[in-house]
Amino acid sequence: MRSVFFGTPAIAVPALRALAEISELVGVVCQPDRPAGRGLSLAEPAVKQAARELGIEAHQPVKVKNGTLHEWLAERRVEVAVVLAYGRILPGAVLAAPRVGCLNLHASLLPKYRGAAPINWAIVHGEHQTGISLMHMDEGLDTGPVYTEHRVAIGALETAGELAPRLAELAADVVRKDVPRVVAGELEATPQDATQVSFAPPITREHTRIDWSAPAAAAVNLIRGMAPRPGAHTTLRGKTLRVLSARRADEAELCAGAGPLSPGTVTISERSRIWIATGDGTVELLHAQLEGKKLLAARDLVNGRALVEGDVLGAGAG
Repeated sequence: MRSVFFGTPAIAVPALRALAEISELVGVVCQPDRPAGRGLSLAEPAVKQAARELGIEAHQPVKVKNGTLHEWLAERRVEVAVVLAYGRILPGAVLAAPRVGCLNLHASLLPKYRGAAPINWAIVHGEHQTGISLMHMDEGLDTGPVYTEHRVAIGALETAGELAPRLAELAADVVRKDVPRVVAGELEATPQDATQVSFAPPITREHTRIDWSAPAAAAVNLIRGMAPRPGAHTTLRGKTLRVLSARRADEAELCAGAGPLSPGTVTISERSRIWIATGDGTVELLHAQLEGKKLLAARDLVNGRALVEGDVLGAGAG
């Protein structure tokens, strides 16, 4: 089975390696090198680096919609293209080039969380499970029929950064087990239920702003879903504070006699634990990073007086 792989970030690498194990992989497509780091030097995508290690050509088209990618693909006479986190919508000419078509490994239980950031939004919305859906791609945004669905539980404190590697390994297993069966005609795709559609749009800065007037569970889910990058954020005395980990506090842990506080108000315990009032309870801040500083645990934030009793997070523009 001749194949091509489309993908760009690290989450796609295990699936790339799995496809190389089970097929004659004749090409890899990823996005162009991008400036990264303080020096803004060009950095290669993780998939390009992995392709080099496998001894496979990496193609990085600048244009997809109006370019010659479909010709490049047709020249390789592939039976199937496998896609995971490529980062661009593929036009009809590209989708039609492989004999079987293009198969997408989408990191959600479709039709839920169609779009660019399904892992983040599943956690933000408090989902208890997610998974990998193997779907036949059409020209819509994750709208094609689904061949198989593989589920995993989301841990109560699990972050997007912790969940992504688990889903990456699950995607690799799906490549090994299900892709050959699709190519052999042993699996049929089922149309998605249009009444159950939800979306996972690209993350903007406004999406990452913590609303302390919301319920405590919503604040914690946002922090988990945005960790470690881009990170949920709030403001502290006019500066940005990125909150990388937090948990909902058990009321029994809080100081006896403490009255209700305005959302965002900081309380410091005798053991340098940081409590933040929300709309319906309290969140314990565990790790955060003040603008221009390094990431610190709560105790170090208190000892360095980055946070003090009575601070109000989120005051002013966020």
